[in-house]
Amino acid sequence: MNTEKGFIFDLDGVIVDTAKFHFLAWKKAAATFNFELTLEHNEQLKGVSRIDSLKKILNWANTSVSQEEFDELAANKNSDYLTYVDKMTEDDILPGVREILAEIKANNFPIALGSASKNAPKILQKVGIMDLFDAIVDGNSVSKAKPDPEVFLIAADKINVAPEKCVVFEDAEAGIEAANSAKMISVGLGNEQNLKEADYNFSSFTEITFNFLKQLQPK
Repeated sequence: MNTEKGFIFDLDGVIVDTAKFHFLAWKKAAATFNFELTLEHNEQLKGVSRIDSLKKILNWANTSVSQEEFDELAANKNSDYLTYVDKMTEDDILPGVREILAEIKANNFPIALGSASKNAPKILQKVGIMDLFDAIVDGNSVSKAKPDPEVFLIAADKINVAPEKCVVFEDAEAGIEAANSAKMISVGLGNEQNLKEADYNFSSFTEITFNFLKQLQPK
């Protein structure tokens, strides 16, 4: 394994577009307390844990619930989300992702997943790319959510690569902030305006070449 560089991928919005599934599930949950969740709200939930997302939504709605109701809302949201996940196939992998993963793997660089999702292993299995990852760090492995860098630092440790030699792919502001805090090279995917703190920006993996990734240097 070549540990001169390591690659850490977020999941939602980077490898697969599960943001739409989260949006539908959160929209349904918010409707139970008469709050209409918008796509603009959903942008602010990207990369945020389930518990923190629900706290944000309740805050936007200016609503408070008991701990029992809170737990029930979170559980119901996850259940709704998983009904979408269960139908996922390899067709749900975003354009260019499989090709980049294959090239990184073929060149013997380690690959890790760094995601807030507690459903990450299930999703990777559903879309058929679980075997491409050398380490998986998900919502079950961390105590601090992004923008805390914990998830990426654990991932770097698991693949035995120094943080400053790791390249992180993220679609969320909180994730870019976490990568930058970890002193990693941050690559933003998606809306450049939302990800202006990233070291590099691309609209999708179809714009990224392996040669570009190979030449990236620590900050």
